[in-house]
Amino acid sequence: MTAADDAPFHPGELEVQSRVGVREKISAIGQRVIRDVMPEQHREFFPQLPFILVGALDAAGKPWASMLVGAPGFITSPDPRRLHIAAQPLPGDPLADSLRVGADVGLLGIELHTRRRNRLNGPIISADERGFSVRVAQSFGNCPKYINRRGYQFVERDPRRARARTLDRLDNHARALINNADTFFIATHYGSAERSRSHGADVSHRGGKMGFVRIDDERTLIWPDFVGNYLFNTLGNLQRNPQAGLMFPGFDSGDMLYVSGRGEIVWDGDEVRTYAGAQRLVRFRIERVVHSEATLPLQWQLEEYSPFLEPTGSWSG
Repeated sequence: MTAADDAPFHPGELEVQSRVGVREKISAIGQRVIRDVMPEQHREFFPQLPFILVGALDAAGKPWASMLVGAPGFITSPDPRRLHIAAQPLPGDPLADSLRVGADVGLLGIELHTRRRNRLNGPIISADERGFSVRVAQSFGNCPKYINRRGYQFVERDPRRARARTLDRLDNHARALINNADTFFIATHYGSAERSRSHGADVSHRGGKMGFVRIDDERTLIWPDFVGNYLFNTLGNLQRNPQAGLMFPGFDSGDMLYVSGRGEIVWDGDEVRTYAGAQRLVRFRIERVVHSEATLPLQWQLEEYSPFLEPTGSWSG
C-alpha cells in the first residue's frame, strides 16, 4: 500500500480543509482517528442499534441515503474488520436492488436517545436475501453536535397505507415533511481511478431547529452548515462530485422521503449571514423525489434539542 492509498482524506476533503484553514491540524488528527479496523467500543455499539443509515449508489450511479431497521442485535461484528447487517431496505427504498457484492457503502450508526454516533465506510464483501457484510475501509467516531435527542419504540404500520410515489419535484406532502424536519441524512460519493481508503460512499447526519432546511421552490432546497469536526467528509465529496441523496424520516408518521439531486456549496455572502451560526450553506437542486408512506416500523419522541443549536437562528424570510 502506498502513502496515497493509506491517506484518510481524498483531494476534495483536502481542498475544503485548506480553504477553511485547518488542513495541517486535521491531517495529524485524521491519521490517528480514522482507522481500517473497528475499535472494540464500536463493535459493541453497533449491535445496540435498532436502525442504521446507509449511503450507496443506485444502478445509474446516483447516491441515495437509506435506513435499515431491525431489533437490536441485527447488526454484528464477526471481527474488527467486518460488520454484518441482517436487514434489507424498506419498501420503496431507491437502494432496494443496489446493496450487492462490490458496492461501496457508507454506514452511520447513530443512537438518537444517547446522541452517540460512529461511522464506517467500505465495500460489501458478501450478500444474500437476509443481509450483507461490509469490510472496513474507514472507521471513526463522530461528535454528538446537532443531534436532537429522541426516544424510540417499534410500531406496527398498516400495510394498506404503504405506497411509494416518484416525482421530479416536491409536492405538498414532501414540503410539509421537510418544513417540519429538524433532522435529515445525506449520502455522497467520491470515486477515483486509484482506489484508496478515502474512495467510496459516505452518509452523514444533519440537524438543526425545526425548519432549518429552507424550500426556495419546488426543485430547490438550502440548508446551513455549522461548525463540525473539520473532517469535511460530506463537503469534500460535494467539492468533487455534486451528486447527493437526502433522506428525511417521518419520526411519527413512518413516512420516508428520499431526494436525489446536486449540491452546491455557498461559501460566503449576504445569504450566509442571514442564518445565525452558519459557516456556509448548501444549495440543493432536486432531480428526483421518492415518497414512501407508512413503511418505517419505528416511532420517535423528541426529548431535547441539541444544546449546540442554541446560538443558531432561523430563516428570516
